[in-house]
Amino acid sequence: MRAFITGASGFIGAHLARRLVRDGWEVRALVHTHEIEAKGIETVAADIRDFDSLIPVIRGSDVLFHLASALGASRIGKKEFFEINAEGTRTVLATAREAGVPRIIHFSSAGVLGHVEGGETAGEDHALAPQDVYDKSKLEGERIALEHARGGWNVSVVRPGWVYGPGDRRTFKLIRAIARRRFVLVSKGKILQTPVYIDDLIQGTILCAEKGRPAEIYNIAGPEVLSVKDIVRKIAAAADAGIPRFSLPLPPVRIAASILGRTFSLIKREAPLSPSRLAFFIHPKPLRIEKAVRELGYSPQWNFDRGIAAAIAWYRSNGWL
Repeated sequence: MRAFITGASGFIGAHLARRLVRDGWEVRALVHTHEIEAKGIETVAADIRDFDSLIPVIRGSDVLFHLASALGASRIGKKEFFEINAEGTRTVLATAREAGVPRIIHFSSAGVLGHVEGGETAGEDHALAPQDVYDKSKLEGERIALEHARGGWNVSVVRPGWVYGPGDRRTFKLIRAIARRRFVLVSKGKILQTPVYIDDLIQGTILCAEKGRPAEIYNIAGPEVLSVKDIVRKIAAAADAGIPRFSLPLPPVRIAASILGRTFSLIKREAPLSPSRLAFFIHPKPLRIEKAVRELGYSPQWNFDRGIAAAIAWYRSNGWL
């Protein structure tokens, strides 16, 4: 089998590429900022918004995994978010169709849910209410993918939970702050999330490529729904660190995040606190995984205690902590 992966230099894409190679796939990877350090992966450079540059590199693939996107903390404006996450998706899928790729897996985001109310867990049919420009652009990309599927193309959508694991720089910022005892919980920490260890996410993604139905969305998350407070406590325990007993009230933190986010955007730098960084603590996005279990045979193997211990051990052995 031949796989083409966009966004392969990112955390999830790089893990997926390496796993596919270990499983005997031929992998061609579209990279943006840096190469992937793994044998057996052919890397190519192209712009996901450029149809002509994509055609020759996608042609001949059996499965396209589309992960490339502008991330929530990206120092870009609304227009570019939509150019990459929405129109870039349209171009990639149109190119795959022109190149005759028979199977496509599109990566969306739990952020399209926005704010799951009242302690619920969200299935794939839950109401959508994205909160910021990143989530709105990801929802538009998801809708474009489903339009292609309804037009007769074999496209399925993956919505991952809160992804973590060895090598992830996004969750590492939280882990490092807790490990260095520089973290204070915002609000009461009752917001619910579903962490998913990277190995489980990759396994669910491959199962989706093998068994997922066209025009269907699959939540791929871990086996536990945890409050943010429990997540923080478990990280602190694994890092042998403590956290303050007090928490910061949300209203002033929200105001500070808004001011810092706007200020740092003017100088094209990532703010230490911004609405996108605060979202994890104030917008619950717990996912139900019954559909993936039932239809794909998905069975997550990593609970959070085991997974966060493995991640922290990796960060320490590689000099990050």
